[in-house]
Amino acid sequence: MIQPQFHPCPLCHSVDIVAYHADKAREYLNCPVCALVFVPAAQHLSRADEKAQYDQHDNRPDDPGYRRFLSRLYEPLNQRLKPGSRGLDVGCGPGPTLSVMFEEAGHHVALYDPYYAPDQSVLAAAYDFITLTEVVEHMSAPGRELDRLWSLLVPGGQLGIMTKRVRDRAAFATWHYITDPTHISFFSETTFQWLVEHWSPAGSTATLTVIGNDVVIIAKS
Repeated sequence: MIQPQFHPCPLCHSVDIVAYHADKAREYLNCPVCALVFVPAAQHLSRADEKAQYDQHDNRPDDPGYRRFLSRLYEPLNQRLKPGSRGLDVGCGPGPTLSVMFEEAGHHVALYDPYYAPDQSVLAAAYDFITLTEVVEHMSAPGRELDRLWSLLVPGGQLGIMTKRVRDRAAFATWHYITDPTHISFFSETTFQWLVEHWSPAGSTATLTVIGNDVVIIAKS
């Protein structure tokens, strides 16, 4: 059995960790500080097994259903952008589609994915918007990774995140989202509020907009 006290939170790095849930496959820990629920590192897939899971995805720009799915983030974010904005789509996967949608609207989008678009030079540029659709739940070190992305946003920039959110312990126990072995970090609205407070003292105020059940937009003002 995993001992929670030996597994600091991968988002806020608190060591005051408690057990949250366990099933036949994995254990899930909870951080009372930022409310992140996470799978301990010892129970993560290997990189090879993780990529094998991602290789099964069949997402394509010409799939109307996939476009409708992505529009839950695309539409509210696009409304906030100036013409010709520069964006970064993180975790674009083997069939980048959200970037195509933004480019069709006249924006310019770079791609980054550790497996399918691994050119890290794009992580040294500045952006008006950054998107992560069904990405943060895969992050093994969300604190480090999200801080890095936040630093790439210009003042007035927008960070758009799509991920299903934790509601409560009872719902978590029967949640289909935790059955995906590549899902290891689970955010709630409280977690995103913690992120906003964490980023706000860093010289620019962050503001959170919650849209539906799985989309948030955090603006750097």
